[in-house]
This record gives sequence, structure tokens and C-alpha cells, in this order.
Amino acid sequence: MTKKVASTDVLLTCIIKGIEEVKGNDIEILDLRDIDTAVCDYFVVCNGSSNTQVNAITNSVQKLVSKEIKDKPWHVEGTDNAEWVLMDYVSIVVHVFQKEIRDYYNIEGLWGDAKITSIQNKY
Repeated sequence: MTKKVASTDVLLTCIIKGIEEVKGNDIEILDLRDIDTAVCDYFVVCNGSSNTQVNAITNSVQKLVSKEIKDKPWHVEGTDNAEWVLMDYVSIVVHVFQKEIRDYYNIEGLWGDAKITSIQNKY
């Protein structure tokens, strides 16, 4: 039996929904497809207000993606201190930060050539 491989668009939609379900803030999608040195198609970047919320966002994304498209991240790191959690879904890498850590590392600035789409908070 082969594992069902979801399209990148469906995965992206699930990831955004998982972040929104636990009120992740400042969601941005960095489209890296036109950048030759990029290791994936998209970065999704967001932040939570505490390590508890960062872990809640991480768990929400993982549960929703698993439930809706039967996929799981290839790799997850950063959950121990929950200041910056990285979830690698191969075609999409999700970065969940605490706000001050996100400001410090400025991922969006490092990938200045990316097309950035901001998702408005629904709450």
C-alpha cells in the first residue's frame, strides 16, 4: 500500500488552518519556488505569544495535517524550549516562533527574494 501524497496546495491550506485554529499570529507564506537555492517550495512563518502557544500551534498543525491528508512532518525540532519550532514537510517548512525570537532572526528578511503573502488574523 502506498502512502497518499497530498498536493502542496492542500498541505499549505491544512497548515494555515492548523495555525489559525489556535490563534497563531502574523502568518506569512514565503513562496520560494523561483529561488534556485531554496530547499523547499514554501516557508510558512507565524508566531505565538508564549512557549505554550508555540507548542499548541505545532500540535494543531500536526494533528490537522495527519487527520485531513494522512501526512506527517519528516522532521520536527525545537519543541523542548518552544522558542522556535521547525516542522519540515519536505515541500513546506513551517516556522513557529515566539514573537521576540522571530523579530531577532528575521526569516522574511533573509529570503528577501521570496514572494510573501500575509494571512490576516480572523479574530
